[in-house]
Parts: sequence; structure tokens; C-alpha cells
Amino acid sequence: MLKTDTNLLDAPETDPFEVARTAAQQIADITGVARHDIALTLGSGWGKAADLIGETTHTIPAQQIEGFSAPALAGHVGTLRSVLLPSGKRALIIGARTHYYEGHGVRRVVHSVRTAAATGATTMILTNGAGGIRETWTPGTPVLISDHINLTADSPLEGATFIDLTDLYSTCLRDLARSIVPTLDEGVYCQFRGPHYETPAEVQMAKAIGGHIVGMSTALEAIAARQAGMEILGLSLITNLAAGIQKTPLSHGEVIEAGQHAEPVISALLARIVAAL
Repeated sequence: MLKTDTNLLDAPETDPFEVARTAAQQIADITGVARHDIALTLGSGWGKAADLIGETTHTIPAQQIEGFSAPALAGHVGTLRSVLLPSGKRALIIGARTHYYEGHGVRRVVHSVRTAAATGATTMILTNGAGGIRETWTPGTPVLISDHINLTADSPLEGATFIDLTDLYSTCLRDLARSIVPTLDEGVYCQFRGPHYETPAEVQMAKAIGGHIVGMSTALEAIAARQAGMEILGLSLITNLAAGIQKTPLSHGEVIEAGQHAEPVISALLARIVAAL
């Protein structure tokens, strides 16, 4: 039975980690898989990787699992998939990302990551479609995330919880990715609140403070993944140049189109990275 949008995570007295453990147990009960080793959140343009990394043995509508919401964005499939990798490891594919701008609160934004950790996953791969600040990045370019700047003015950490974010995006995993594709560039990702695109002035601000990529996801998820003790790899698909750098108006249709054109190449890249883990 599909759940309504009434969500346990919305109650302030609820322990979000307990909800994640419940969700993980539901995934285990439905799939018969006691543990997943790797988790991937597949953002715009990255979805085909789920078909390339191994054999999908179970596909679950995300709303059947405690704490998940239906995706509000075109390009996200709204499912969780258990995939058997050629190595014998298990991957949990998250196609049900909740974005900060949906207004559900940070707990729901990071619930998928906490659930992945509760299933046993120790590696978290976070992907997205984003705007590029560097003019040399053309639409369709995959870029490693080396660090982030969180411009949401929010955090998934609650109370006096202090987590070190040094090397948040694993140097080891980035080196692994570059061993497969040596030409992969990297940059600092800036998460804005959204849902509006950034103004040209905001893009210049991001550039001035050290940013190279602008988007509306990933940073909050990465913080939660670090809190859970996971090793994190971040990848952005540059779907367009950011406002003011690109001279034409931005649109979500442009993002979808760039993702569709790049999807075969970047999905194959991600599959090769997963195979090397």
C-alpha cells in the first residue's frame, strides 16, 4: 500500500535514525537482501547507470518505504533498486531524491542517505545535474566534486553534533575515478536553496568564494553521509553554463535535454567506477 505524504520524519520528537533503520529493514524484507555495500543517488542524466552496473533483482516504489516521498522533479524515477554487481556485492540505487526546495525539511532530504547507511552501505555515490561556472566546461561534461559550499543556511545535523568535513569527498575515490578517465576535471560544488536558478550576481559570488559548480542538491546529503561514516564520491553533470556565463535564459528543459544527450557516456563512466570499487 502506498503511503500518504504524512511522514514520521515530520514530527520533531521522532528519531530520524530510527526511521532510517525501519526503512532499511523494510528494504531487506522486500528484497531478501540483508546488506547492501554501495549506494548511488542518481540525479539528472545519470539514471542509465542503474542498468549497466549489474543485475537489478528488485525494484521498489519508494513511497512503500518509511520516510520516502514521491519525487517532485522530472528525471527522477521514484524507485529504489537492489542491484547484484558482478563482484557479488550489492548496490542500492536511489531514484527518489527529495530536494531541499520541496519544503519537506532537511530530515527528508537526507533520509535516503541515512537509509542507505542503515542497509550496510559504506560507500555513497552522489550525482547531480548542475550549472558550470568554468567557461571551458561544455554541457555534457562530467566533473568530480572535490568539496562543497553549503549555501542553504541549513544542516542535517541536529543539536550539538560536530562532524569534521575535511576530505568530505574522498580523495581516494576521486583518484580511482581518474584512474579510469584521467581527463576528469574537478571543482567545488555550491548548493543553493532553489527552486529558482541563481542570478548572475549570485553566480559571481559563488565564483568569488571558490565555487565552480552550482546546483540544488548533494551538499546536505554528503554531510549526512559523513555523519553516518560513509566514504563519498560526488559527480556533477554540467548541463549548462551558469546564469550570466551562459548568455541565454536557463530552463529545466535544457537540463533534461543535456542529460539525455550525455546519459550513455556518463552512465558508462559511472558503471566502470562502480566495477572498480
